[in-house]
Amino acid sequence: MTQLWLLPEYIEDVLPEAAWQIEASRTAVLSLFRSHGYDLVIPPHIEYLESLTGGVSDDLDLKTFKLVDQLSGRMLGLRADMTPQVARIDAHLLNREGITRLCYAGHVVHTRPNGHLSSREPLQLGAELYGSTTHEADVEVIGLAVEALKVLGVPQVQVDLGHVGIFRALCRAAGVSGLAQDDLFAALQLKDQPTIERLTADWPADLQSGMRALPTLFGDAAVLQAAAERLPALPDIQQGLASLGTLADVLQQQGMNVSIELGELRTGKYHNGLVFSVFADGWPNPVARGGRYDNMGQMFGRARPATGFSLDLRDILRGLPCGKLPRSILAPQQMDAALQDTVAQLRAQGEVVIRDLGEGAPVTSHQLCLQDGQWLVLPRA
Repeated sequence: MTQLWLLPEYIEDVLPEAAWQIEASRTAVLSLFRSHGYDLVIPPHIEYLESLTGGVSDDLDLKTFKLVDQLSGRMLGLRADMTPQVARIDAHLLNREGITRLCYAGHVVHTRPNGHLSSREPLQLGAELYGSTTHEADVEVIGLAVEALKVLGVPQVQVDLGHVGIFRALCRAAGVSGLAQDDLFAALQLKDQPTIERLTADWPADLQSGMRALPTLFGDAAVLQAAAERLPALPDIQQGLASLGTLADVLQQQGMNVSIELGELRTGKYHNGLVFSVFADGWPNPVARGGRYDNMGQMFGRARPATGFSLDLRDILRGLPCGKLPRSILAPQQMDAALQDTVAQLRAQGEVVIRDLGEGAPVTSHQLCLQDGQWLVLPRA
């Protein structure tokens, strides 16, 4: 007989204490976003497949569950990343002039987990800033990511900066694109030096040595000088290194721990410039990721500069102590008018009041007791 209570691998229920912690944390982070002027949007869980993945990235396509729409016959997808959806809203529905700030919170679904301890149903929270090409926009987004993690109770974090444009500049100069570039990108993320050497074997010497150097170029901001000496003097590379230097200086002035990692591009392939990952002790994977994805809106009819970040709330909270349920108060089974008024007042104040139905009193921390004609909240024996 099929065990109907079993769930698919890497899919799980969230039980009361964790569920309340998730909801309280979600509300706190969205309140933070709102205080910075970010407007909340709620995209649908399901869209036409090409809207979710078309022209964005092959890795996103592989993450997306696909099905046939019984009304139109077209292919649908369950969203695996909300960033393309928010870019669609900015470009096609809002169509605002100037800077637009948007935020979101909702579950996405992945065909495969990102890691052994990851869920295939992350709870993605994020913020996106459209319409600005400035370093100030990138600083705002990175600062907001760090502040959101503080709200969640994540301890001191480390911000790693990278730049996809440097990798792509080397590939363009070598005439490499498509699957060959994807294979090289994957090898770079794995620090697979033998594969990098094999894939660049027939490259010009300066481009070859530059690509092979990327995995070794990490550390504090001083590594940018070494990168300038070891990488070919292509305009896009020089611009990328200068941008990273400016950002690192500003973020360090704001008290953040910053490092540079030119071979670490842990992000969606739709990013095209600055990328960043935020790390914290106790979490094996980044607790937040983001970067620039200029012109994604072009597929929806309006190219826009864009920068943003997202985090998986459920993954972060797994590394924190589970929040305690609020205190609860047991109310007697028989309620007179005075007791009903007392219960209503307590609930209006945010208290949890549970009525005793006479079939086994629920476990509560307190109870309502009648003393000298008044209903009082007392610790439960």
